[in-house]
Amino acid sequence: MSEKLIEVKDLQVHFKVKSDKPFSFRSNWLKAVDHVNFSIEKGKTFGLVGESGSGKSTVGKAILRYHPLKGGEIYFEGEEIGKKKEKELLPIRKKMQSVFQDPYSSLDPSQTVMDIICEPMEIHNLYTKAERKERAKEMVQIVGLEQKDLLKYPHEFSGGQRQRISIARALSIQPSFVLCDEPISALDVSLQAQIVYMLEELQEKYGLTYLFISHQLQVVQKICDEIGVMYLGNLLEISSSEKLYANPMHPYTKMLISSILVPDPGVKSLDGIVPDYGEQKRTETGCKFAGRCPHATKRCLEEEPKLREVEPGHQVACHLYE
Repeated sequence: MSEKLIEVKDLQVHFKVKSDKPFSFRSNWLKAVDHVNFSIEKGKTFGLVGESGSGKSTVGKAILRYHPLKGGEIYFEGEEIGKKKEKELLPIRKKMQSVFQDPYSSLDPSQTVMDIICEPMEIHNLYTKAERKERAKEMVQIVGLEQKDLLKYPHEFSGGQRQRISIARALSIQPSFVLCDEPISALDVSLQAQIVYMLEELQEKYGLTYLFISHQLQVVQKICDEIGVMYLGNLLEISSSEKLYANPMHPYTKMLISSILVPDPGVKSLDGIVPDYGEQKRTETGCKFAGRCPHATKRCLEEEPKLREVEPGHQVACHLYE
């Protein structure tokens, strides 16, 4: 039986927002992530897909404890970390790193590549100064750059090269888990393929575990072992990559796949847009996708479906499969 590196149970992340009523000083709460459950096996890649505003990045940042939790539990290597204080998280952060969407904004423009890669090692008191420099030289070669690049600054590189620097920085302290939050969306297609291929090679070489967040379903299908489909803070479907694309079950998943993968103007695409906060409040009593679902019934508007296994390894939150 495979070992779970990450396990998320009933995860809730809420953000305080201003009231939409004039002259009101009361605050409301946006349920950015609402009772999310999934796990990631060691050495595997779990993908999160969905439209912008679905809560994908919030889930990833909550796992790394960048966002405080409203409720739920997060287990890393069997240890609950959701309630740990900041000082207690430092040794855990060494094992959990991240690569974000825009490498230029995530890299300090005043630092050289050498400084950028060495910084995590300094924070975690790893190696001597000389050893850190040797480690930095090793890392730039691993991600396909040259040692002379260590003396350059981020603005001297292309977008793809800057993302390679971000990956080198993340791997410099030998983590076991890496959050890849839209790591290729800012790159052109040819560079996307190069970065994805490199991530796969690094995973195989170092036994890395990824949470890969993206809205590009073609890429997620290639790199991920298992995929979760998110909508307005909820997971609507979880399955292996192969099963999800061969037999999508939730109406939202079917619409996502048909609208993106089939270049046919005759195919029905996704209707509407993700509701704003006010609309989300009005749909809390039932399925959040009911307002856009062609199969919605009165029950869908009144009762929220629970994520349940409908076939081995395939979970769906939809009343159609009960």
